[in-house]
Amino acid sequence: MAECPHTEQIQAVEPSSETCDECAKLGQRPVALRMCLICGNVACCDSTPGRHATAHFEKTRHAIMRSIMPGQSWKWCYVDRKYL
Repeated sequence: MAECPHTEQIQAVEPSSETCDECAKLGQRPVALRMCLICGNVACCDSTPGRHATAHFEKTRHAIMRSIMPGQSWKWCYVDRKYL
């Protein structure tokens, strides 16, 4: 998959949680989880009503996240809107 200049922002991070903390606060169940590769924040995907991974990007401008679902290893750049 094509690279993008935002991959330079990636840090060696650990997941901040085992679930989307925002969904937990709201009593929602996340559909799938994503992890920010800049700070380690764990949030739900856009198929979940809260769209908390996207909300994290919009708040922080942390461009790169990845799926942390079993069997998935893809990354996504919000700025370039492409898979890495």
